[in-house]
Amino acid sequence: MKVISTESSQILAARIAGMLKSDIVDVKFSRFPDGELYLKTACPDPEMLVIGSVTSNDALVQLLLIIDACEGSSISLVIPYMAYARQDKQFNPGEPLSARAVARALSQNVERVITVNIHEEDVLRHFAAPATNLSLAEDIGQYIGKLGLTDPLILAPDEGAWKFAGDVAAVGDWDADHLEKTRFSGENVGIAPKNLDVNGRDVVTVDDIISTGGTLATATSMLYAQGARAIHAMCVHGVMTGGAYTHLISAGVRDIVCSDTIERACSRYTAARRISAGIGECL
Repeated sequence: MKVISTESSQILAARIAGMLKSDIVDVKFSRFPDGELYLKTACPDPEMLVIGSVTSNDALVQLLLIIDACEGSSISLVIPYMAYARQDKQFNPGEPLSARAVARALSQNVERVITVNIHEEDVLRHFAAPATNLSLAEDIGQYIGKLGLTDPLILAPDEGAWKFAGDVAAVGDWDADHLEKTRFSGENVGIAPKNLDVNGRDVVTVDDIISTGGTLATATSMLYAQGARAIHAMCVHGVMTGGAYTHLISAGVRDIVCSDTIERACSRYTAARRISAGIGECL
């Protein structure tokens, strides 16, 4: 099996190839004067591992082109981060179910699909091939364990992420809780942990995605007001739109950490080990 990737996942793909002891295939990417994307690669092997995070529309097209270039091979597709996965519901007539459209398009001529902490696992049913979702909760927990924090509180931003926070906390047998919003008036909203006191404690917020960081920035101020010693933010996918990183640092977040599903300067731990193990189980 050889490994091939889009531009958005070069580093992660190289790490996975090294762990699998597989060759990584060189790809030349370019663009026509009218903006259309083009790529050229060597003739594919009988078995190909295609890796590409969908971080933009260009990244989506590159992934489609690579899959097509590998036609005739047995293709295993890894989508470390899948944009459009949050568009998984139709609220009004005439709206596309975008997660379904992207999943169907990417899984044509593919034998298996692996995703990483996809926002809603229900999206997996839209792939035209067997799909498996991997979680990096344990990997985040292992990273937290190296920080030397005393009795940290692992905090989810909402009840929907509480299970994920619990899985992270289980690594070190730490406490886990989730934030709850309390509306005092039309303009006055409070945010606090539902069950536990943060006074004097290091708080590590964990979630699948940090996007704009708005809610987390607001929560950080309130947690400090409640006596938290320090706030750390960790996620799987560091989307970081609209200046989210500096917004969070200016709000008082001590450190911000994400994985390399989206390759950032703050990608401090890798999804490669979890993906490599997942590939081995699927084959």
